[in-house]
Amino acid sequence: MSTLKQLADYVEKGKIEEVSSLVQKLLGDNISADRIVGEGLVPGLDAIGEKYSKFECFVPELMVAAMAAQEALKVLRPKMSEGTLHKPMGTIVIGTVAGDVHDVGKNIVAMVLEGSGFKVIDLGVNVPTASFLKEVKYQEAEILALSSLYTPTRLAMKEIIQALKDQGIRDKIKVMVGEPPLIRPSVT
Repeated sequence: MSTLKQLADYVEKGKIEEVSSLVQKLLGDNISADRIVGEGLVPGLDAIGEKYSKFECFVPELMVAAMAAQEALKVLRPKMSEGTLHKPMGTIVIGTVAGDVHDVGKNIVAMVLEGSGFKVIDLGVNVPTASFLKEVKYQEAEILALSSLYTPTRLAMKEIIQALKDQGIRDKIKVMVGEPPLIRPSVT
């Protein structure tokens, strides 16, 4: 197994210490941060995400894999300016909407987007509409990513999108919405 495939396996399994030391070894072997992210971290996250979507693992396994990938990014961040990743593909403002404090999904998405070459501005949780608007304008963001877990807080997403329209910037920005999947029991 190649070291990049081994890295993907470690990320998928959430082996934080192994991920960190392997990333350092790969950098020492002159493997670019771009390749480490694209051929190691992203495939590992894709694999755990696929398992999660098939109900083959649960949120704790997803979180540990995300923590492993975040640890790798801590090691890689200083080297990211040396490859194509230093030229951001675009700017994304991301946050969990007002009234909601859940951030696991948001954090995973932010990390994958950053690892894929985007400049990510993470506003955190319980973010009011005005803060989203202010940061989108200030950063001249191309994408706004909204996260919500609670059903009632989904209305905040509608409010934010309406505020973008009211400010005349809705047509200038893509909006990503993240919510929990609806699980429908099958009847046999």
